Amino acid sequence: MVTYIKNLFTDFKNFAVKGNMVDMAVGIILGAAFNGVVNSIVKDLIMPPISLLLSKINFSGLFFTLKDGSAVAGPYASIEAAQSAGAVVLNLGAFINNAISFLITAWAVFMLVKIVSKLRKEPAPVEAVPTTKECPFCKSVININAVKCPNCTSDLK
Repeated sequence: MVTYIKNLFTDFKNFAVKGNMVDMAVGIILGAAFNGVVNSIVKDLIMPPISLLLSKINFSGLFFTLKDGSAVAGPYASIEAAQSAGAVVLNLGAFINNAISFLITAWAVFMLVKIVSKLRKEPAPVEAVPTTKECPFCKSVININAVKCPNCTSDLK
């Protein structure tokens, strides 16, 4: 039992310190930081002009009441007021903001992968130098340096 646990910890240590695991951890940390930047871009840079173009609609506060709350009847001034009253609301604005954030994130990741793949461009494969040739008489495969076919004994030029 002790040997099994010891092997288990050894296997876990080998797994945890592999290069791929460390790369994945760095990617997750950078992804979390990137998420904050994307959320700020959507909230602070993209949504205000869209709201201005669409008659000053604030998407973050866009919601529909599906069922009035038991504490206070609608209409409600904000999502928070509706939720505190116990109303069932369809929070469309948050969905729109999250969808735009997702699209921006997906586009940025796509562009990053595209750039990295260009940087990692593998060199063109080197064509192998042939070491064999075909005998023109008997069509057997022979050494490229052969002057006489070992199968049909024909002289090769």
